[in-house]
Formats: sequence, C-alpha cells, structure tokens
Amino acid sequence: MPALWIAHVTVTDDEAYGRYAKIATEAIAEHGGVFIARGGRYVQLEGTDRPRNVVARFPSVEAAESCYRSERYQEALSHARGASERDLVIVETNE
Repeated sequence: MPALWIAHVTVTDDEAYGRYAKIATEAIAEHGGVFIARGGRYVQLEGTDRPRNVVARFPSVEAAESCYRSERYQEALSHARGASERDLVIVETNE
C-alpha cells in the first residue's frame, strides 16, 4: 500500500534549511518518493501552526521509513536540526 510522508515545519534558519531541502529532495526521490504538496497555501484548523507543510507519496510505509533512516537523508537531517522545528509522520493510504 502507498504511504504518505507528512511534515509540518517551522524554519528558523533559511540557509541551513535550504541545504537540508536540497539533499532531502534527492534522498526522497531515490526511495521512490514524489512530492504532492510542498509549502503553498494552507488553513490551520487545529494543533500547532507550522507554516511549512510537505506531503510526499511513497510506494509503501517501508520505503518511506527506509528513506528516513538512509545515510543520505540523515545527512540532510543534520542541516535541519537546529534550523527548524518539525513534526513528521508516515501514514499508509487506503489506495
């Protein structure tokens, strides 16, 4: 079953987060991930407001988790730590 990688982010250091985004984009693609929402308009109805919202579709929960745990994504993540506040969840779809 396909899965969605859903991130809610507040960026606190644009330059460092830009380095994260470049490497993360490559890592996500390497694991079959495709962005379906990246930034853009949103309406916060409940919970913590984070102005950057990203959704990527992966072939499976396992592919998404493998991406997260990969050496390449962890390299990217080293730039996001200290440059953002983030929530990230992987959710299997009903497709």
